[in-house]
Order: sequence, then C-alpha cells, then structure tokens
Amino acid sequence: MEIKNTINLDTNSLVKESLSKAISYQDYRGQVATHVENGTSSGPDKSEALSNYTLLNNSRMKRLDATMKIEEDVLEKFQQYHKNVTWLVLTESWCGDAAHAMPVMNKLVEQAKNLDFKILYRDENEELMNRFLTNGTMSIPKLIAFDNETQEVIKDWGPSPLIIINKTKDFKAAHATLTTEFKKEIQIWYNQNKGKCIARDLLKLIE
Repeated sequence: MEIKNTINLDTNSLVKESLSKAISYQDYRGQVATHVENGTSSGPDKSEALSNYTLLNNSRMKRLDATMKIEEDVLEKFQQYHKNVTWLVLTESWCGDAAHAMPVMNKLVEQAKNLDFKILYRDENEELMNRFLTNGTMSIPKLIAFDNETQEVIKDWGPSPLIIINKTKDFKAAHATLTTEFKKEIQIWYNQNKGKCIARDLLKLIE
C-alpha cells in the first residue's frame, strides 16, 4: 500500500486533501452524542474531566441548535452570498469555545446556497492544525475558509470571537494565568450573548 507523504504539500493542497475525510456537522453531533452515551471524548487523551466537558458541550449544542436566533441583517447577507466555499473546522468534543461557535456556523451555512460546513478532529490532523496556529498554540475551534473554485484558503477564524480573545489577552497580561472565576465569567458572557458576536465575526469571512 502506498503511503502518501504530505510533509511537502503546500497549505492549499493539504486543506483540499483533508476535506476528503472531513465529516458533516450532523455526523459530528452524532459522534459527540455517542461519546456522551459511552462516557468518553474525542482525542487521544482520555479523562473524566474531558468526558464531562463533552457531556456539557453536547447539551450546549443541542440547546443552541434548537433555540439560537441569528440577527436579520446577518441572515440576509449570508442569503446573498453565492461563492462556492467550504468552511473546514478543526475541533474536539471537549472544546467549550467550539460548542458555542459551531451551532452558529451551522445556522449561517444553512442560509448560503453554496457554502458548505465540514469538520475534522484536531488531534487526528496535526499537520493541518500546525498550519493555522494561534500565537504558536493549537487553539480550537479553527475555521478555515476554502474557495472550491480557486482551490485556495481565503480566510480563517478562531478560536473565539474577537471580544473574548481581547478579554483573555488582557486578563493574562494582568494575572499571568486564567482563573476559574475568569473562565466562569466567559461562559456567562457566551450564554448572555447567544452567538451574536460570533455571527458578526463570521460575517467578515464573506465580506
């Protein structure tokens, strides 16, 4: 059997190749639900904490899928978007930021005729992840916007809305580490914002 060496692939070719093994949002949701049933999580590292995060994220995504509302002006712009583009997202079942962001991504993609949404697990795709690091770290979720006609990466987004990135940066600068209280504050913000900032961040990917 031929073993394909991807080390020398340019980023566009690597993304194209990776898309061939990516799964749909619906399949991802199903796999997360299976992890919940089995008390497990995605990725090579297994722990009770990661399983509990997966359980929590499954509940978050289920709630957001059912109740989240996108603002009308954002919906209209996605409905008017006609480029043939795939949003490829790197994530893991235990990632809290992803649980808030991915239902928003799915709602937006449903509005655009030629916009597709595919998912890969980060730890199964480290070479691709290493092309899209955030400050040198493998932070997720990471969205890669790939133009299917030009076969090029056009934009990327992640791992969280800009307002959270800035809050986190400022807190680290002042306190060196992220406290439990700060993390709780971020979750409260996510719950109160209901995906609005994420949707407006993602709108920039099509402008």
